[in-house]
Parts: sequence; C-alpha cells; structure tokens
Amino acid sequence: MGYTPNYSVIFNNLGFFIQGAIATLQLAMTSILLGLVLGILGALGRTSGNRILNGIAVAYVEFFRNTPFLIQLFFFYFGFSSVGLRMSAWQAAVLALAINFGAYSTEIVRAGIEGIGKGQVEAGMALGLKKMQIFRRIILVPALGNIYPSLVSQIVIAILFTSVVSQISAEELTFVGSYLQSRTFRSFEIYFFISLLYLAMVWIVKLAAYLIQRRFFGFMRYVR
Repeated sequence: MGYTPNYSVIFNNLGFFIQGAIATLQLAMTSILLGLVLGILGALGRTSGNRILNGIAVAYVEFFRNTPFLIQLFFFYFGFSSVGLRMSAWQAAVLALAINFGAYSTEIVRAGIEGIGKGQVEAGMALGLKKMQIFRRIILVPALGNIYPSLVSQIVIAILFTSVVSQISAEELTFVGSYLQSRTFRSFEIYFFISLLYLAMVWIVKLAAYLIQRRFFGFMRYVR
C-alpha cells in the first residue's frame, strides 16, 4: 500500500511550527550567552597558573565533555528535583545546555588565549595599560578572533542540541513536532518540515556569524 503525503498538516499548524522555532532560538541564544561566560571563566582558570583554579576547570571540562548530554539533562531535571531542587523544564534545559556549551567553549577560548604571544602582553604593560585593558584589548578580543570559526561551529552544535530537551517536555521545535505527530500521525511530513526549519536556522546563524566576522574580524578568512 503506497503512502500519499499530505502537507496540509504543515500549513494548518504553521503557527505552532513558527512558535517552536522561535522558542528554540531563544533557548539556544540564552544558553550560548551563559555558556560563553562560563567558557571564558573556565579558560581563565585553565591559564591562570593557579593549581586550584586549574584543577576545578579541568574537572568541569572533563566531566561535561565526557558524559552524554542527555544524562546531564536528566540529572539537572530529574536528579535535582529528587533532592528538593525543583525547576521547570525550560530552566533545566537552559542550565544543561549552558553548562555543556561552557565546557566545550572553555577549551576553545583557552586555545585562543594561549595563542596570544607574551610579547604582546609585555608591550601593553610597557605602554602603561592596566591589567583589565590588557586582558580586554590585547588578549580577549584577538583570542576571540583566532577561535571565531571554532566557536561558530560549537554554536551550531548547541542549536542542534536543543532538540534533545524535548525529552523533558521543554517546549521547543522538536517538542511541537512530537506533539503534532501524536495528534495527526503524519510523521514524514512533520519531521521533514522540522528538518528544513533547523537547516534554515543554522543557515541564518552562519550568515549572521559571517557578517559579524566581516565587521569585527575582517582580517581573518571565514571558515565554513
């Protein structure tokens, strides 16, 4: 018996798909911003020369880079609630995504910081710049320029990772798709359209990243 696609399910529920896509982008951007802060702090700990700070940063990176993200998500949502630390599915999703992104971005930012020559820092000191000025102008900005392509790739991965949070009923694009599929039984049409939406979101992010790079890191070649 042949299967006849019926794409009316897409047009009839287009508003739900758009809401899901917007929720996915909100979830991803919030998590990425928080995760980037964690990544910068972790990278500072890794390059500080302080054994305690370095040890904490290493433990953080090793744990969250070498355990499944789904388990981390379940730990924050179900594990925390079992000991009385209850949070919404959305809060648990943001927390899990941010901490996971932070672990990966720690090593990316660390590599960028270590790629800055000591001579540049010494030149800044010779010019009388304060420590914060040296860190911001001589270390952080050039380091971000060096690691920009790797960071963009990690951001794309983080956006795709948001699909996993539907497992705890966090309302984003994949959750919307699963809900509609359970009501219409049109799996092929729904998941094909969702795939296109994820692809579109990634393309938009890559285009924005390219424009940002041309504006702030124009001296670098864009890596696709």
